[in-house]
Amino acid sequence: MVYFDNAATGGFKPDSVITAATSAMKYCANPGRSGHKLSIACLERVYSCRKLLCDFFGGYSYERTVFTKNCTEALNIALSGIAEEGDEIVTTVAEHNSVLRPLELMKKRGVKVKYAPLKDGGLDAEEIAKLVTNKTRALVVTLASNVNGAAPDITALRKTIPDGVLLICDGAQACGHIPVDMKASGIDALAVAGHKGMLGIQGSGALLFSERFNPKPVLYGGTGSESYNLNMPDFYPDALESGTLSYPAIVSLGEGVLYLSGNLIKGTEKTYRLTSFLVENLKKIKGVSLYSKPNPFGIVALELCNMQSEICAYRLSEEYSVCVRGGLHCAPLMHKALGSEGLVRASVSAFNTQSECEIFLSAVEELAKSE
Repeated sequence: MVYFDNAATGGFKPDSVITAATSAMKYCANPGRSGHKLSIACLERVYSCRKLLCDFFGGYSYERTVFTKNCTEALNIALSGIAEEGDEIVTTVAEHNSVLRPLELMKKRGVKVKYAPLKDGGLDAEEIAKLVTNKTRALVVTLASNVNGAAPDITALRKTIPDGVLLICDGAQACGHIPVDMKASGIDALAVAGHKGMLGIQGSGALLFSERFNPKPVLYGGTGSESYNLNMPDFYPDALESGTLSYPAIVSLGEGVLYLSGNLIKGTEKTYRLTSFLVENLKKIKGVSLYSKPNPFGIVALELCNMQSEICAYRLSEEYSVCVRGGLHCAPLMHKALGSEGLVRASVSAFNTQSECEIFLSAVEELAKSE
């Protein structure tokens, strides 16, 4: 089996991540909910993972590093309550539904939402900044498109918008693939998927945010603190971490950070090399249209002129044991902007090999020749 669906979820985990998750299930208590030794030990481990994550992303404080079950939850927390009727939010057509759908709800509440277009199939900082006005409360932008791997220059973008505008970034497809430094780039809120480039297991994610950004809870319940209070605590991370934390997921993410701390650059270089190899060779196959350029996120989007994307993905799986994704990839505006009704997305990681790329290329060539 050739697994080229890493943009949906990472198919390969380091042994240290797997060991951490399984050990957490063997010796597991509820972190911070009881006063016994095991509960306290789990809480301390959670805190150490919080510190690792904050330091890895150049975050603003450990308290403002909040664990979530995925990037979608992190984005919902970040977007909830940031704008009121009459305010405006600027975003791009490249965004995932994890951004588009919360913003659609905000539109119904009187918030104006503006969508920056693509430029030459990518995200241009100047084009995005043109939409920002004195009414703009926040700019919400992906660090890398999950459709074709297009990425904005986020540091340049921050410099072109007013200081008062909050910069919220969807890091689902970028985190773990490229270095991200929140303070250096001026990012106010970063939503992280733990199970993709960050190498954690499913059910892991995080939201990191600055001192000038104060998101409100979207979930209410027990926190292990201020149990006498019928309202949510007004301090972080407790205000945003209701209910039992997923301890195995959190420690797996912590181990993913440790692995990446020593392997990020090497992994980025290999992923870029494999992606470039795919792009250059797909160009040679008659009947294939490419929508991606070489990128460090491992994403290659393509179209076979003779086949619907979902059918192509199905045949790659059934006939060649190659796992890819077909369709709209939960990013409908991006496909509309690209003039696509659905694409095949192959997404590699640093754990894939060139020989796997060759198997995929051979399969695509055969399908392109088929009726």
